Amino acid sequence: MKSQRVLIIGGGIGGMAAAISLRKRGDQVDLVELDSDWQVYGAGITISGPTLRAFSTLGIIDQVMDQGFCADGVRLCDADGTLLTELPTPRLAGIDVPGGGGILRPVLARILSQATLASGTSVRLGVTFVGIEQDEDGVDVTFTDGSRSRYDLVIGADGLSSKVRQAVFPHAPKPEFTGQGCWRALVRRPAEIDRPHMFMGPRVKAGVNPVSQDEMYLFFTLHVPDNTFIDPKEWPQRLATELAGFGGPVGAIRDGLNADSRILYRPLETLLITSPWYQGRVVLLGDAVHATTPHLASGAGAAVEDALVLAEELARHPASLATALEAYMQRRLPRARLIVENSVKLGQLERSPDSRQAFSQLMRDSQAALAGPI
Repeated sequence: MKSQRVLIIGGGIGGMAAAISLRKRGDQVDLVELDSDWQVYGAGITISGPTLRAFSTLGIIDQVMDQGFCADGVRLCDADGTLLTELPTPRLAGIDVPGGGGILRPVLARILSQATLASGTSVRLGVTFVGIEQDEDGVDVTFTDGSRSRYDLVIGADGLSSKVRQAVFPHAPKPEFTGQGCWRALVRRPAEIDRPHMFMGPRVKAGVNPVSQDEMYLFFTLHVPDNTFIDPKEWPQRLATELAGFGGPVGAIRDGLNADSRILYRPLETLLITSPWYQGRVVLLGDAVHATTPHLASGAGAAVEDALVLAEELARHPASLATALEAYMQRRLPRARLIVENSVKLGQLERSPDSRQAFSQLMRDSQAALAGPI
């Protein structure tokens, strides 16, 4: 197998997963990340069974289980916290790995960054590209520090607002606002919250998920008329107002919100590029090509799956990069489409008071499909 020289632009979850995967097959990998502190911001994320399976394949499952919180099942409750039913979560990552979990996004990023450095990837922080020029034999990349290097393959893993996508795929679709916003709040975990809980309110639903032995996060999506900026100083009062009508654990969280609460809000945007995902020797992965809403808890996992499949197809087709990249796109596109489109549909169903049955059926169908092999 011929070793390739690969550049990854973007040091987020997908970029780091790609670096680890490609180093395993012997490629020389450079990774550049514009953020000189290599920070990943955010609260907690829910880890689905397919994502745990991807983490296991990547080789970080032990650290995720140790530093996050994994459990079986999801409890569905009414707005006051009364248990309605419990949904099973199959153990897709093996008999010793629970069916789901949660972890703080910065903790996951730290696990991945340590694995990236340990893999032998050359990481440069505070640097990104300013020019990409390619021919049949390679890609010449000019960087913001004035340096220039040549690569066999360049991977754009620089997120929803990808500069690689803008430079190489100027006519690609732009991210679209979905009409929903997402609130998250990181709070202490009471002992009784030992797995994800969903609370079905009269208008909206909220949920909590443990992310460590001591902490959990609240997640809450709602309809918003436009993509209007909300001053972070207003977040505690705005979130408390939106959570009116909930009792139980959600009501306790609401009543404890104050100026020191760790709250995040973001409008939800999606992106799905159906073709192409590559141009010559430049290819996209993760949010740069398929960004989703959190309804199926699959954003981070889909980026890791991209990285795993890309490495597999490069190994499977060593004589033809074009064949490998086409195979990568064809394997990933149906799954990415399902995640993005069904997540948007779930968000739309959340806004209808008579859609609980349709919402549950679509959720079950989506989860069954995502349990299949990648």
